[in-house]
Amino acid sequence: QVQLVESGGGLVQAGGSLRLSCAASGRTFNSYATGWFRQAPGKEREFVASTTWNALNRYYADSVKGRFTISRDNAKKTVYLQMNSLTPEDSAVYYCAARIDGSSRSPNDYNYWGQGTQVTVSS
Repeated sequence: QVQLVESGGGLVQAGGSLRLSCAASGRTFNSYATGWFRQAPGKEREFVASTTWNALNRYYADSVKGRFTISRDNAKKTVYLQMNSLTPEDSAVYYCAARIDGSSRSPNDYNYWGQGTQVTVSS
């Protein structure tokens, strides 16, 4: 069993940066692939970024490539999402997710989810 808790969301001006954190508990977390997803009001949950358990492979949505960076510190059981050059279109609730198999872009493939953290980017 894995529990995930996100933090680091908030209000930021366009062009600014935020770093989200996802703290995990559970003995086997370090063997899980992890992903970040986001959901804006009235929209479906969408893929943002994901990484394999060892962070050797990282994947990004085209909309965030070059601006966002996913990383993880297995010693701390924490996954990060560094978000730079934020735009109002990045405003959403951001969710951390984990799955036992390889990295995936589909939210349906993930077994564990955090409660989400709100990111609001003002213009």
